[in-house]
Amino acid sequence: MTVGLTSTLQFIAGNSAQYMKTGQAPGAAGSTAACPDGNNNEMEDDRSVSNRDVDSYLKHYNRWQQSAWGRKLSILLKQYCGYEFDAEIKWNNVLMIGTFHVIAICAFLYYFWQATLVTYLWGFFIGGCAGFGVTGGVHRLWCHRSYKAKLPLRIILMCCYSIAGQNTIYDWVRDHRIHHKYSETDGDPHNANRGFLYAHVGWLMLRKHPECIKKGRLIDMSDIVSDPVVQFHHKNFVLMKLLFCFFLPTFIPWYVFGESFRMAFFSQCFVRYVLSLNFTWLVNSAAHLYGAHPYDKRINPAENRAVSVVAMGEGWHNYHHVFPWDYKAAELGNYSVNVTTFWLDVFAKIGWAYDLKEPSKDLVRKTIEKYGDGTHITARIGHMEEVPAPEDS
Repeated sequence: MTVGLTSTLQFIAGNSAQYMKTGQAPGAAGSTAACPDGNNNEMEDDRSVSNRDVDSYLKHYNRWQQSAWGRKLSILLKQYCGYEFDAEIKWNNVLMIGTFHVIAICAFLYYFWQATLVTYLWGFFIGGCAGFGVTGGVHRLWCHRSYKAKLPLRIILMCCYSIAGQNTIYDWVRDHRIHHKYSETDGDPHNANRGFLYAHVGWLMLRKHPECIKKGRLIDMSDIVSDPVVQFHHKNFVLMKLLFCFFLPTFIPWYVFGESFRMAFFSQCFVRYVLSLNFTWLVNSAAHLYGAHPYDKRINPAENRAVSVVAMGEGWHNYHHVFPWDYKAAELGNYSVNVTTFWLDVFAKIGWAYDLKEPSKDLVRKTIEKYGDGTHITARIGHMEEVPAPEDS
């Protein structure tokens, strides 16, 4: 808790930019130990490790593995969760994530059904804004640079991402770039080879694998450091999270729509928030374990329609890992299962989103033929108008 308090004070004092300049994990994330996080394994660990030699950390890691408590815990984890490496449990994360989920379930069963229609609609709207901030903002824009956005759109995306209540943009981007570069290895923060539970939420409750920490220090984050919108979010992370994720979603239905404060509080700070987190986590778990592999059968990420529905188009994961620079994160722009693409196209029409990147149809076709598992429509019928051969174009 001392580390979390110290990091919070560092944000208030405006010192977080120094963490970004040095390439070390930002101190603000220490405060997220008090909240479940959609895409990070308690960044206070990364910061403390970054400030000392990696070999020293590895020695600590190995000593913990050899301790009696470590051996007993290792047996339990392997027996019930299928983990293949020993890792120290971060009990503060376990406590907070568990508490949020228990309260959310109780609130859903007891309170949520008593809410007014406008509260349901508000929750759906604010949840959609949060999802767009994750999918269209921190993922497709800042992580993959699949398109460019003018300042007004970047500000909107920053605010929407703050509603999601996850980690700083800097941390999210770094972890996701590690995930793509070292997918399904010990360097992957949420390696799906460890099982569904680990990839979904277990990785948030354990100290990161030493290999993941070492790989994270090699990721180029210069583009993120130079973005003033990201710097603003980083410096004001605690305030932005409290304001957009908890205060405004609760205040508006209570003060504007006349909902009871208790209903507004539990429905938005717990039910809506926990659902939003799990929708993001499903991309790391279900979309890496269940579905077809029409573009590359050699990798875990799969095409999962159900995940695409709840994650606003992020479930076409086999395609995305093959072509991560495609702004659609899918081969076809089907808006019904890719709401994010719809809104990006809307912003493109007014000029706020531009330089939208896509692979050529010929490249997609050749990739399907060479590496696909035969489930793509072109493999089944031998031709597809959406992906024509060059001579047919």
